[in-house]
Amino acid sequence: MLSSFDMSTILRILPYLQIIISIVLVISILLQQSGAGVGGALGGSDSLGAYHTKRGLEKTLFYVAIVCSILFALIALLSVLLK
Repeated sequence: MLSSFDMSTILRILPYLQIIISIVLVISILLQQSGAGVGGALGGSDSLGAYHTKRGLEKTLFYVAIVCSILFALIALLSVLLK
């Protein structure tokens, strides 16, 4: 088991960790290129239903967003359980 000093240190670090992860998550989501342009937003389609494969930075940002969202959820659950 962790001593009370270790637990209090963890409880002090968790909110800062959540803030950092949430900022990275928001940035990674906002930087992803959307497949639907203005035409897609208005009901049309620029790609005519073609399949689009994520490559390069877009793929990396996609995986960063997934990892950050899982970490954010786990840290939020951990902070609730430890209080």
